[in-house]
Amino acid sequence: MARKRGQDIHGWLILDKPLGPTSTSMVNRLRWGFDARKAGHGGTLDPLASGVLPIAFGRATSTIPYIMDATKRYRFTLCFGESRTTDDREGEALARSEIRPSDENICRVLPSLCGNVMQIPPVFSALRVGGQRAYDLARAGRPPELPPRPARIDSITLVERPDRDHAVFDVQSGKGVYMRSLARDIALACGTVGHISELRRTKCGPFDLSHAYRIEQIVLDKIEETRDKAHALPVPLLDVATALVDIPALAVTEAEGKALIYGQTVSVSPHMEASLSRLEDSLLWRAMLGEHVIGLCRVEQGRLKAVRMLENHLFFGEKDVDHP
Repeated sequence: MARKRGQDIHGWLILDKPLGPTSTSMVNRLRWGFDARKAGHGGTLDPLASGVLPIAFGRATSTIPYIMDATKRYRFTLCFGESRTTDDREGEALARSEIRPSDENICRVLPSLCGNVMQIPPVFSALRVGGQRAYDLARAGRPPELPPRPARIDSITLVERPDRDHAVFDVQSGKGVYMRSLARDIALACGTVGHISELRRTKCGPFDLSHAYRIEQIVLDKIEETRDKAHALPVPLLDVATALVDIPALAVTEAEGKALIYGQTVSVSPHMEASLSRLEDSLLWRAMLGEHVIGLCRVEQGRLKAVRMLENHLFFGEKDVDHP
């Protein structure tokens, strides 16, 4: 009898991505190594960036959008005095400047770069322009003019100055912020030019470096020996619902949980009202059955409606049922 293609593995593995490989290549390597039927990642890191790369298997892939939207933290080194085509050390030099800002000048401009801002993405980015990737156009000698895009930068902190040519920053930001663009803009605001020489993501939603494994810790060449053994993985996976811990919780009964999974709406009951009144502005809620997250819901016209249900196996075994 032919063996089915890929195992049904569910959960999150947090990789400390090394410098060099693309995020997609790391996902493909781990998907093959784990013999997983389905995998994806929660937010691209450039080849010259390292750090927290959340990799989702199975049902966890349905929660990727919530990781993509989550708050992230980065540490990067800005090299003053030279701008580059890619806004990092991989690119070719564009312009040079002898100006090196003082710590005081740097700290003075940082508040103007925080908050809800408009940011021009790097020309070498994966954004599509007329159906083509911007980096493909740039490599073909036709760099596109990319319009500014809304971005949310919560904080920028100057951490240290290793020397007059470099400055190290910690940044907390929202979805879709390009650190290469931010480094470029800090240099320009200081009256000079610059590019990122080092970039590391330290946090992505609820996941940080304390959760992360280096690729060397995941012994992929030994996985083949354990593939057919139940639950025999080289490293433990985090629960699917770990990606949702920042979303407020709302307790539901078993009957309410079943109704939501079947696609029915549920009246807001008295036991829900206290939670709902505490966070009236919350758009999403984690529907909790005891200690289990069964899915995400929202309230519409006094009724609870499923947005995405996850833990169908609590009611129906391991076989998933159709749901909205």
